[in-house]
Amino acid sequence: VLAAFPGAAQNRAAPPAFPGGNTTAPTPPVPAGIKVDSVMVHSPALVGNLEGDSPDRNAVVVLPASYAKNPKRHYPVVYYLHGFAIDGRNFYNFMHVPEAVDHNAKAGREFIVVVPDTLTKMGGSMYSSSITTGDFQTFVARDLVNYIDKHYRTIPTRKGRALAGHSMGGYGVWTIGMTHPGVFDSIYAQSACCGEPRTETVESAQKMAAVPIADVDKAGFGMRAGLASLVAWSPDAKNPPYYADFPLTKDKDGKPVVDPLVIAEWANNSPLAMIPSHVWALRSYDAIGSDVGTKDGLIKDDTAIHEMLDKQGVANTWATYEGTHTDHIAQRFDEVVLPFMAKHL
Repeated sequence: VLAAFPGAAQNRAAPPAFPGGNTTAPTPPVPAGIKVDSVMVHSPALVGNLEGDSPDRNAVVVLPASYAKNPKRHYPVVYYLHGFAIDGRNFYNFMHVPEAVDHNAKAGREFIVVVPDTLTKMGGSMYSSSITTGDFQTFVARDLVNYIDKHYRTIPTRKGRALAGHSMGGYGVWTIGMTHPGVFDSIYAQSACCGEPRTETVESAQKMAAVPIADVDKAGFGMRAGLASLVAWSPDAKNPPYYADFPLTKDKDGKPVVDPLVIAEWANNSPLAMIPSHVWALRSYDAIGSDVGTKDGLIKDDTAIHEMLDKQGVANTWATYEGTHTDHIAQRFDEVVLPFMAKHL
């Protein structure tokens, strides 16, 4: 899907079509000197989640070539969040992270890049805080950061950390950025999903409620994403098997209607709705960036987020580019996101 990288990147292979479902992206080349670790991070924030997802999470850690040569040097870290229906390793593969780290290091921009795996039984954590899926916001902002700071030579302060992500990962950038200020210095959301408050009709809510939990994987991408959002945003420990509330109730005559409380719970997790009450958290960042393709169905949501940031007086860098939801995203991580972070970390 992606065009060959321009300039110095021309010699690198273009990433494959974006993987989804059971598709596996080919392992990318690892340039000489680059080291790639696969670590397991235990997260107390995920222990006891009702969905039964593991609290032990894999993360891919990419170290620049100079890391092994300079044992006393400490490095800034960019945490990179993957999207829905893909695991962390496939996202790392697709984004050609080792080549991006190497390319930037050769230009004097050296980072450790960490790609955590947040895949769940429903297809994705939504990077939310839920008794059903677990507190994935705290997993990223506390447990993962603490592990990396303990096991690697990082710059273990806010000034040494950045958060970026694509699609669901871009959504995570907004929500984690707003709920955990003080952890990261700069944030960048690529093609973020789920920006505006989600709504349903009675008919669409009934269709959601009719999907057996055993058939979620067969329900189609859109329905699966909707159900994953449901368990993340309207959890209910007393309502198995989803352990979540569907946006359905009955009026005084017993007729099914959309439940406004559940819709309000969903809105409470919408970045667009969150911005006005999290202005001070957002203003505390050294830099905020976001972008989206002109042919991406999410452009309306992402534009609205940018405009709300402007409306609330939050400085932010915003860009659109020719492309769909998956066009040029690996190229932009390499040539836009990492250089953006290098100006501030």
